[in-house]
Amino acid sequence: MRALNEYIARAANKEDDCTGHFWKGRFKSQALLDESALAACMAYVDLNPVRAKMAKTPEASDHTSIKYRINTARLGKTPKRLMPFAGNPRQEMSHGLPFTLPDYLQLVDITSRYLHPNKHGKVQYNLPSILERLNIQQEHWLTLTTQFETCFKHAAGKVTHLEQYAHNQHQQRVQGRQSAMRLLG
Repeated sequence: MRALNEYIARAANKEDDCTGHFWKGRFKSQALLDESALAACMAYVDLNPVRAKMAKTPEASDHTSIKYRINTARLGKTPKRLMPFAGNPRQEMSHGLPFTLPDYLQLVDITSRYLHPNKHGKVQYNLPSILERLNIQQEHWLTLTTQFETCFKHAAGKVTHLEQYAHNQHQQRVQGRQSAMRLLG
């Protein structure tokens, strides 16, 4: 990831005719080690325009995957340049995101309602919510989707996945262990 970041940073600096840190050091890469980290990061990124008050709703936020997914779904299509949703996690899962588009949309919608106190109401579920299936408490989900970059630095996931990642990367310390225990169980 470092090599990829460096290449992108050098190209952007050359294009902008400047030197120094790319986007003042705010450009980061993090390994997403499990489904809960993936869902939290996706929602965090898709809700950035909402948190910044650049959009009133997730579906109205420009340059986000959620808007692109919604617009292509309205046409009865699947986005070609985004990873497809494969459904609920299982042993032999096909290539794709480990939840369904409706589940993800409900998850982002509910999260956005907590971010905006002007919105009222709740979506009722017939099935357990994606948070229940991922075993994440609502309060922890809100922390993950509003403070993702402060909770995890280089990798995100449950403690067992972080430990395995640290071992594979030959790291002495497991970074993010406390956040993982507190937020992801």
